[in-house]
Amino acid sequence: MQQPHRVAVYFAPRPQSVWWQAGSQWLGRCAATGAAFELREVPGVSTDLLRDLTAEPRRYGFHATLKPPFRLQQGQKLDDVLQELHRLCGGIAPFTLPPLRVAMLGDFLALRPEGDNRRADDLAARCVTSLQPLAAPLYADELARRRRQPLTPEQDGLLQRWGYPWVLQQFRFHLSLTSSLKACSEAQRAALVHAAEAVFHPLPACSVDSIAVFVEPRPGADFVLADHQALRA
Repeated sequence: MQQPHRVAVYFAPRPQSVWWQAGSQWLGRCAATGAAFELREVPGVSTDLLRDLTAEPRRYGFHATLKPPFRLQQGQKLDDVLQELHRLCGGIAPFTLPPLRVAMLGDFLALRPEGDNRRADDLAARCVTSLQPLAAPLYADELARRRRQPLTPEQDGLLQRWGYPWVLQQFRFHLSLTSSLKACSEAQRAALVHAAEAVFHPLPACSVDSIAVFVEPRPGADFVLADHQALRA
């Protein structure tokens, strides 16, 4: 694989798992194969609106962010990321997430763990800190774009240090199901919640047995699943 524009480190279920299949079908794209799916019907929500609401998470693929997308430092390659993750994964044991429940996170819909999620929080923190030496600093326009949304002093400090404001103590583990629902009516939001609950709540417990690496091949391209590194402590 040629040098990607950006690299992201995620928790993503294995492509053969029911979680990956359910999430990819909900979003309308499989980031492992590139296959597109017809979106499910949601009463009161048009197909065009649902396509718009899932466009952003569809581009990134079904996942929970551990280390947000970053450009590589000059001289670093994707193999360097894989080697660092291989080292990191050697000291982390697989674990099972608390039950994942459909919930609003800010103004968008996501799957959130219900219960003690310290192990996933710790995994994300270790990914952020271990991989930061491989990440290039933000460009000035990237920093300015992030600062267009209101940030607390703590969040701005995290942005400058780690390239993203919602890491470490500001981190909230989640798998995005939509972008902002601000333009939706209360009835449409309720219909989306009900539809997502019907898809995801019957699924079995979700295990974290690996860390996934996704790449953005070129600016603006869909993110693609490139690798899974198994947790093996």
